[in-house]
Amino acid sequence: MGPKPRYPQGRTVVYTLHAHVVFTPKYRRGPFTDDIVKRCEEVMRDVCTDFGTELREFNGERDHVRLLVRYPPKAALSRLAGSLEGVLARRLRQEYPGHIRKYLWGEHFWSPFYFAASCGDSPLAVVKQYIANQKHPD
Repeated sequence: MGPKPRYPQGRTVVYTLHAHVVFTPKYRRGPFTDDIVKRCEEVMRDVCTDFGTELREFNGERDHVRLLVRYPPKAALSRLAGSLEGVLARRLRQEYPGHIRKYLWGEHFWSPFYFAASCGDSPLAVVKQYIANQKHPD
């Protein structure tokens, strides 16, 4: 078998799609401990695998978690985000019930909003310049 291709391929596409995603608990109340952040990464890695995506990087602080996810064009980022939040909230409630209950507001763990930004191999300014400098047909 030859070297691994630089970019993943589908039947009709070669791609490199990455998203930087940030989830915050409701009112940023700060429920995350080191142990919980480690468990978040495990759960989120499994959910990403189930979606055919790859969790490339993960970290968390007391009041939020950040992910770098590589995903294929067929993956809906909003569906992935909803599943990540739903599965993780359920698991944390099951595995850390006393701790998590202190941070719930109503029955909601997550803020209704998440942050997502696309990112790739090249900075946006480089891509914009590359496109702008392409020659027009004669």
